[in-house]
Formats: sequence, structure tokens, C-alpha cells
Amino acid sequence: MARKDLLDIASLHREEIEFLLDQSTSFKKLFTHSVKKIPALEGKSVLMLFYEASTRTHSSFEVAAKRLSAEVTNFNVDHSSITKGESVRETIETLQAMRTDYIVVRHSHSGLPGMIARQTTASVINAGDGAHEHPTQALLDAFTIREKFPDPRGKKVLIIGDILHSRVARSTSTLLQKLGIEVAYLGPGSLVPKYVPENIRRFTDYEAAMAWAPDVVYLLRVQMERQDVQFFPSVREYHRVYGITTARLAEIRDRGLYIMHPGPVNRGVELCDAVMDYERSLITNQVENGISIRMAVLDWLTPGGEFPRQEAYAARQGTGSTLLAP
Repeated sequence: MARKDLLDIASLHREEIEFLLDQSTSFKKLFTHSVKKIPALEGKSVLMLFYEASTRTHSSFEVAAKRLSAEVTNFNVDHSSITKGESVRETIETLQAMRTDYIVVRHSHSGLPGMIARQTTASVINAGDGAHEHPTQALLDAFTIREKFPDPRGKKVLIIGDILHSRVARSTSTLLQKLGIEVAYLGPGSLVPKYVPENIRRFTDYEAAMAWAPDVVYLLRVQMERQDVQFFPSVREYHRVYGITTARLAEIRDRGLYIMHPGPVNRGVELCDAVMDYERSLITNQVENGISIRMAVLDWLTPGGEFPRQEAYAARQGTGSTLLAP
């Protein structure tokens, strides 16, 4: 069951997902009972290769690696240098020369972590690539839900917001369905893809979505930086129509629903300030669980091995390794 890389959710088997969730439970028990560090990756090195700014994901991986006793190096990257194929190849050659064991990659271009994985013996972890995937976010989301619902099969999760640009929506919905959880999307017609998988409900009306009776309401951050045109009239209008307002929070409280958000939160856009103090908000739980999930992933991967689905992954991206060609 060992793997070299974690690049996406689609290629994971349910048994692998369950294993990682179980391991995360064990790691969480350790560091919540004053065991802050174990020697699992002692002598190993983890390189953080972030071409996009990140606080939560970056710090979570760094803390996870250090709690496993790995050495962590932050690779300073010129964001514009990756635009040429030659720069990508040279970066990978540099990483190979550093003999690092793990590379955690975040980039605005879909498929780049997979390209790096095919050119290095290090284990590569996709920490978010464009609007494509964010596998460890999906795992921590599933772990957070499973803490509240030990048998999550048949539960319903309503994902609200900018589905079109969200790698979180793609990864999390794929993983939840693998666990037998029903998923639905809600958002403006301009931000919910017209064609979604047949087993995902598509709503554009808040009341209709709530009539579906979800157990969890998952708010997505509106990603203004990925929108080259305006997809809705105004932030105020978005909050009124699709956000969790004070009145909607009262209804959610009456129904006993859980609220999640991957962060960072745009207050007054996706949700009102009162949500942060809502007793069934799992937003803080998600941050905490990110550490144990990433500990489990780092401990599970095996540097130097072969990734068994490299060709299939490249085919899904439609990229191959052309950017890496001399």
C-alpha cells in the first residue's frame, strides 16, 4: 500500500484513505497528550516549495514535519521564474542535488507537482495546484467530519461558494463520495460548473439547497484572485444571497448543523462574524486536524519508490512532461 507521492485524491483507494484517517487519529492522540515530537522521520529532510503564498497549509506541513523529527528547508522561489519550461527543469535539477526526501509543492499551475514527481526520487506532496487538487485539505476535511460522524455513510455535505475555481471543492467532494457521503454544490450559476458529476446535486437557490437537509454546510472562500471577470454583482449581494447571515446562522443552529471552511475566511462575505463563535463551527478543528493528517501522509509515503499511476496522472492533466523538455 506504500506510495511514493500524493498528487491527487482520485487515485487513492478507499482502503488507503481509511488508513490515513486512522493514522491521523493516532497522531492526534499523541500530540494532544503532551507528546510533541516522535523520531519517525529522524534524519529525513522536507523541502517546502511554495510558489503561492500560504499560511495555514505551509505552517501545518512545517509543524507536522518537525513533530516527526524531520529537517525542514524553505526554498525561496521567484514566482515569475517558473513561467519558462527551462526554469522548471533547472529547479528540479537543483532539488535533486539537494538530496531531499520529501518535497511539498504549491503552485498556481495545475499538474506541476506531478511533473516534479516524475523527475525526482523524492516523495512529492501536492499542497495545491491551480484549480485542480488539494489532497491533504480533502483528507483533513474528511477526518474532521469523521470525528463527528464515526460512520459518515449517508451523511450530506453542502458545499457553498466558488466551486468553479476551487481545488478544495474538487478534492473534498471526490474524497467524501469515496467514503459514502452525499455531496451537493450551491452557488451563483456563474460559479458552479454547468456540468458536474451525476452523483453531485447542483443548486443555485439557498432555500432549495437547505431543503435537501444537509448535515454539514461547507463554505468556500470566494477567490477574487482567480476571477478574471466579475462573477456576481457585489460582495454585499453575494453575502445576502449565498452567505451565512445572522438569520441563517440561527436557522443552522436550530437544525444542529455543522459549519466548515478551509480558510482564510472572508468575514462578511462567506459568513458573518458570529459563525466563528458558533458551537458547531468546525473551522478551528480543521486547522488542528491539518497537522495530524499531514503527519500521517509524511509518515506513509516512501521516498525513492515508484509512483504506480504516473502515466494516468499525466493523462488527466493533459500535460505530460513537455514543460520539462530541454
